[in-house]
Amino acid sequence: MLVRLLSPVLLFQLISPQTVWAQQQETPRFSLTTSVVTVNVTVLDKDGKPIDNLTKNDFEIYEDGKLQKLQAVDFQRLTSAPLPTLTADNAVPPPAPKAYNPDLEKAAAKTTLMSKYQDRRLMVLLFDFSSMQPAEQARARDAAIRFLKSQMTSSDSVSVMVFSSSLKTIQDFTSDRDLLINTIDKFRLGESSENASVADEGSDAQDTSGQFVADETEFNIFNSDLKLSALEDAARTLGQYPEKKALIYISSGIQKNGDDNQSQLRATVNTAIRANVAFYPIDARGLSALVPGGDATAASPFGTNIYSGSAQVGNRNNFNNQQETLATLAIDTGGKALLDSNDLAEGIRQVQKDFSSYYVLSYVSANTAQDGKYRRIQVKLAPRLATLRAKLDYRQGYYGATTFAHMRDADKESQLSQALLSDNPVTDMPIAVEIDYFRMEKAKYFVPISVKIPGSALIFQGKGSKQATELDFIAEVLDARKRPAATVRDTIPLKISTDVAGQINQKSIQYDTGVTLTPGSYSLRFVARENGNGKVGTFEAPFTIPDLSTEKKLRTSSVVLSNQREPIADQVAGVKNSKKLVAANPLIADGEKLLPNVTRVFRPSQTMLVYTEVYDPTIPDFLPENFRRANIQASLALYKDNKKIFESPAVRANKLNDSREGTLPVWLQIPLASIAPGKYDCQVNLIDDFGRKFAFPRTSMAILAGPKEPPKASSE
Repeated sequence: MLVRLLSPVLLFQLISPQTVWAQQQETPRFSLTTSVVTVNVTVLDKDGKPIDNLTKNDFEIYEDGKLQKLQAVDFQRLTSAPLPTLTADNAVPPPAPKAYNPDLEKAAAKTTLMSKYQDRRLMVLLFDFSSMQPAEQARARDAAIRFLKSQMTSSDSVSVMVFSSSLKTIQDFTSDRDLLINTIDKFRLGESSENASVADEGSDAQDTSGQFVADETEFNIFNSDLKLSALEDAARTLGQYPEKKALIYISSGIQKNGDDNQSQLRATVNTAIRANVAFYPIDARGLSALVPGGDATAASPFGTNIYSGSAQVGNRNNFNNQQETLATLAIDTGGKALLDSNDLAEGIRQVQKDFSSYYVLSYVSANTAQDGKYRRIQVKLAPRLATLRAKLDYRQGYYGATTFAHMRDADKESQLSQALLSDNPVTDMPIAVEIDYFRMEKAKYFVPISVKIPGSALIFQGKGSKQATELDFIAEVLDARKRPAATVRDTIPLKISTDVAGQINQKSIQYDTGVTLTPGSYSLRFVARENGNGKVGTFEAPFTIPDLSTEKKLRTSSVVLSNQREPIADQVAGVKNSKKLVAANPLIADGEKLLPNVTRVFRPSQTMLVYTEVYDPTIPDFLPENFRRANIQASLALYKDNKKIFESPAVRANKLNDSREGTLPVWLQIPLASIAPGKYDCQVNLIDDFGRKFAFPRTSMAILAGPKEPPKASSE
């Protein structure tokens, strides 16, 4: 396994694993942390009506089977009668909701945990403009305004958020219906709708290239996890309020595929559960009929898939995948998803039906261990109220807090192992991962795993001219039956100069490892921890290694995009088994290693290196034994909106790898200076002229705009 510190242009060396550094002595300090837990409980009688006269003495709450002492019990009284319908003929405006009085709230804080939104049904309308076409944005806007005019109740307090490239709150919670309508009516239709056409990041149906995930800053160009991360941020922000909250997410679906970090979905759900937020996703597309070949919003199809029907199957699978993510968000947080319905306002009305009057119970957990483990909650009514035959609805548990600074070494190792196995993944540290595959023998494949971490996630410590930190890595590959197929465990110390540490935000850490596997379906779970502040990042993704021996078309490996080759001698931060990796890794040749560009984001000043391998190319029998050559024609094409923007001159690859039977390396070099910045579909065209076979693997890449030139000085 190898680690290096990367910048856009320069490569910095790191220290060897044997290097250590002195740590500053710290004065011992002792502190006691208490954790206040709030639980919302809906209590219904045998007829399904809320019971509203219970007190603190009427409840019993247990955590992991142990009775807890209740701190406060508050009742949220919510009405369901809508306000008078707002029309132009309304002569008398509806009564204004009770104003917020900060003095009364301060006085009540001694006996209650409730916020200023006492007796309010808290609803957030989050419009994801980046996933909706203009027509869908208009439909979503009109549905929200229609709800506010005719369905809003006196108990409703609504907040408005939007997501385009980032999450913004444009209106905090308010019961002012006119203000909400004016806010939504000012939406600019078409904003960020250009992103909706590239929201589908699924691989091409004929693509056998390697997996790819994008991440933070330049990494976010392709990352559909941004939407889930925005939902997680929204839920975390709403966690400051003890009341129940409904986040109504209006979008055109979230595409989740094998290229994405599956941990982000579970992290978003777990954050929402901790914050007492229920997701109510609404599919703004309404009842849709998928047109074979695509409708007017899609570019013309290409290839033969349109004739075989596989294109239509792929479109339907993508559509279902997008809706499946919405359904998962709703089911796992206690909400409901509105799919395939043209009445989008029904999804908002569902919140009013689900959010009836409820109790807010709060207690200080008797478990002070900050171990991050799951704690089960059970709420009961006092035995003397058994005759009520009441039905209680509440969340079943939560994950406890955890801190890194006070952990013992054994606990730190345990934390890393638990993060690998836990259903509560952590995404505090962004991680981008690329998984590739290369055939070594008939049923043996080498799988390089490249991990990239933004330098902004690292905290360096030390004094003098050197700064240091440490990274822990642990990974597990599971087969289709969830059995361990391979594991990785590494601790890598990093030590750099103070000057480099000050510029770390502009650079990245890249870690490389690899495993050997047989053909089949697998899943990777990777955990990285930065030991300066204990930030942890979890990455999960399924991947497949095809059995190329059964392929009738041209057999190829993954396609690796890169902009840098590095001498192996410069990789001074290796570990003991790096020699084995050097021997097995096809990306290493002639003492140099090709560094995969994990984020697949390039700059105009760079040259893009493309590497792939063709297996068992056709070699005619009539060629003499001393001149046995293949004849593969290779070129690279860039597409934007299914229009070819660029195609490189074709090159011929014919010399087989001497050490690996039946393996033909294929290299392409593409200067990017003449290509306009933007996002592209990158297609490698491979044609076996002798065998009359071909392959066209595709992946995504992007070219960033170059730095702006400073204005020229005036000659006057």
